[in-house]
Amino acid sequence: MANRSVRPYGSWASPISVEKVVSAAISLREPRLDADRLHWIEGRPAERGRQVVVSWSDEEGTVDLTPPPFNARTMVHEYGGGSYTVAEGTLYFSNLDDGRVYRRPALGAQPQALTPDGPYRFADLVVDNGHDRLLAIREDHTPLGQAGAAQPGSRGPEPDNSLVAIELAGAGAGEGEVSVLASGHDFYSTPRPSRDGRFLAWLSWNHPNMPWDGCELWLAEVAAGGSLGEPRKVAGGPDESIVQPEWAPDGRLIFVSDRSGWWNLYSLLPDEPAEQRALAPMESEFAGPQWVFGMSWYGVAEDGGVVAVAHRPAHDELWLIPAEGPARRLPVPDEQIDSVVVEGRRVAYLGASPVRHRAVVLLDLDSGERREVRASSTLHVDEAYISRPEPISFPSTSGGPAHALYYPPANRDFEAPAGEKPPLVVMSHGGPTSQAWAGLDLGKQLFTSRGFAVVDVDYGGSSGYGREYRQRLEGNWGVVDVADCVSAARHLADAGRADPRRLAIRGGSAGGYTTLCALVFERVFAAGASHFGVGDLEALARDTHKFESRYLDRLVAPYPERVDVYRERSPVHFAERCGCPVIVFQGLDDKVVPPAQAEQLVEALRERGLPYAYLAFEGEGHGFRQADNIRRTLESELSFYAQVFGFELADAIEPVRVENLQTAATESA
Repeated sequence: MANRSVRPYGSWASPISVEKVVSAAISLREPRLDADRLHWIEGRPAERGRQVVVSWSDEEGTVDLTPPPFNARTMVHEYGGGSYTVAEGTLYFSNLDDGRVYRRPALGAQPQALTPDGPYRFADLVVDNGHDRLLAIREDHTPLGQAGAAQPGSRGPEPDNSLVAIELAGAGAGEGEVSVLASGHDFYSTPRPSRDGRFLAWLSWNHPNMPWDGCELWLAEVAAGGSLGEPRKVAGGPDESIVQPEWAPDGRLIFVSDRSGWWNLYSLLPDEPAEQRALAPMESEFAGPQWVFGMSWYGVAEDGGVVAVAHRPAHDELWLIPAEGPARRLPVPDEQIDSVVVEGRRVAYLGASPVRHRAVVLLDLDSGERREVRASSTLHVDEAYISRPEPISFPSTSGGPAHALYYPPANRDFEAPAGEKPPLVVMSHGGPTSQAWAGLDLGKQLFTSRGFAVVDVDYGGSSGYGREYRQRLEGNWGVVDVADCVSAARHLADAGRADPRRLAIRGGSAGGYTTLCALVFERVFAAGASHFGVGDLEALARDTHKFESRYLDRLVAPYPERVDVYRERSPVHFAERCGCPVIVFQGLDDKVVPPAQAEQLVEALRERGLPYAYLAFEGEGHGFRQADNIRRTLESELSFYAQVFGFELADAIEPVRVENLQTAATESA
């Protein structure tokens, strides 16, 4: 302690610079195994967010499989996912710019279009080797009047979703025949052909449900020509969520259901589907909300054993559930685990710990050898600058208890003046079904290494605590989440772990809505940051994409029957109640939360002379992907807090202009 410099919280110099964080970072998604090769998707901010399929082997190292300008990304449901698959060395992927599916049979070959040009998007790609075809979920954006009538209960014309097959035999450039295998439901996902080719399994659901509310598992026999017999619903319903069906080598169909109140594993035999067996039941979540395609929480080894991630509060565990015998936990150091896939005796997943970056991990089930193949960041950070998360639970005015991860300030070079308490940044995650993760997040460490405290709140509605906790938000969005975030801030301030006069709240998307509600309906926070947050619930209900067009019916109330509730909970109508400065970030190509919502809020703040800053970015959608924009967002938010809370940043960054800040400060004085 004697060697530390004394400086106010927030003004500490940190080796974790914005520039280093952005330049060193990539996103990692969807590992896949194919023979001796491991594949994954890299999202590269330095390439304007282009998503690249990467291949790795011991002999060759890493190789990019999708050359520029190809972007292995799909916009089905607007969130995408499941944009590629690899089988026997051949890559199949969906390209963002034209929505077509491409095939690349060898590293030296140029990708070739399989599907014809048209108003289509494809996701959840999987090869059906038994019938020489590619299975996919197709979203048809053919103008209304050509594709058919609007879906019942919709706010207007919606794209048509279906399960399709893309023929591979003899398909030339853009000539792969596309045939519909299943249609009629609002949504489809996760097509899975059995290993012997006899059966096809898939999921479907209808408005107003989201897949984590309730969906159905279907099974159909496959004829010799590839057509399907009469489908049978074998699990699921409007109040049971089914996730990720997979086939075991012995012919069992394995899937995840939350029928017990927890997402647990089950199995059935296709000839006796009513006989379903729970695999290692426990009060843990073996899956999560299916916001994107291609998500994977477990895989099946060659001996029929299941390797699965179990989500516990504040950490994850990797389990091996053999076909016979007791389940056991695998000793891996990762505390955040997702995207688990298995082939033979090898397991690949994305793993992280509080002091290690998220990485593509390869695990040998026989030897136990664990190998990090690719990390999401090349930035090495001395652990003396890393704040480790502390799980906390606290009573909430929502009826709690609620849960969170608390990160204290951490920097070996500095300490605060005696008696000073740190400013607190309350993080309200998106979804709102997401959850706080324990893996190293340099976004949090940007704050903590400068002298902020951070609390990442798992408010009611979050995943990881069972179905009952997730359902606490039904009919209460903008109420329970806000109460839990406010209670977290008050709990830490009362405990002397945060300065009650310097409490900030930030969040993106649904978390941005929670942030804005807390700022206008409560008087706890001294600053707030909304990243593409929802300001007008009614506008969101009227003007959003198909996947979420009825989501608010359960989160808020049926629309338009209860439009009064939507207006009562929309921060944009109460901007004059905002008692503190707000900074707003928005992508101008956002289809999930359109820019008009941010602009309406900013205009209301401007008209009332309230302090605000507004940064809008061309070419960005729902979540920023370009390095320059990510950099400017982080710098601006740091500058914003420094100005509002009255300290000098140690960083030499361009300050953000906060309109009306000096006027508000003068009036307050």
